[in-house]
Amino acid sequence: MREIIFDTETTGLDPKSGDRMVEIGCIEMVNRVTTGATYHCYYNPERDMPAGAEAVHGLSAVFLSDKPFFRDKAAELIEFIGDSPLVAHNAAFDFGFLNAELGLCSQPAICLTRMIDTVAIAKKRHPGAKLSLDALCSRYGIDRSHRVKHGALLDAELLAQVYVELTGGRQIGLELAAANTAMSHPSGVAGSIALAPLSREIARPRREPRPHMASAAELARHREFISKMDSPLWGA
Repeated sequence: MREIIFDTETTGLDPKSGDRMVEIGCIEMVNRVTTGATYHCYYNPERDMPAGAEAVHGLSAVFLSDKPFFRDKAAELIEFIGDSPLVAHNAAFDFGFLNAELGLCSQPAICLTRMIDTVAIAKKRHPGAKLSLDALCSRYGIDRSHRVKHGALLDAELLAQVYVELTGGRQIGLELAAANTAMSHPSGVAGSIALAPLSREIARPRREPRPHMASAAELARHREFISKMDSPLWGA
């Protein structure tokens, strides 16, 4: 199953009050395994950047001034995400901004039935625990040392790892990858790998069981040997 893990950066918290999306990062996963395909873009928000928002993601109005408008890049984003489910952390926030931007350029909104919220999943798995992306990375031992500020593509990459852990762990991905490999290389097809059975019966010559008692001759030699000792521990 193909899924898109994504994250956004914005000028604020509410698109209804005029806040805009300034960055999006998307990671493609198939059967919970990242494929290496990504989509990333910065956008000119056509407005100022509040200091509070800039402190979070580090994207200034000057930096974004020469970036494309969302409407000019919407088609390629829509093509990348296709009809796949979309996974985000606190997904209602990201969906709100994405659909607001799509609406501004007369594109249909993405149906909320495609939304998968990792915060909701984490709340069920770890009730009462901290649910931030940083907290979940710490819980699952995911390295986030390079996350100095928020960044859409970086956060999507971290979230992809968190999502795997929330939905069964790395072993699930390994099993699926192995299954896919087996299906891609069926027996008899050029390039396939024939796996040896884990065990097999090997014909060996039968031999008689070894005796576990000393013979009469061995006992006689033993008595002769200890008879030459002074106060032997074993009786003759």
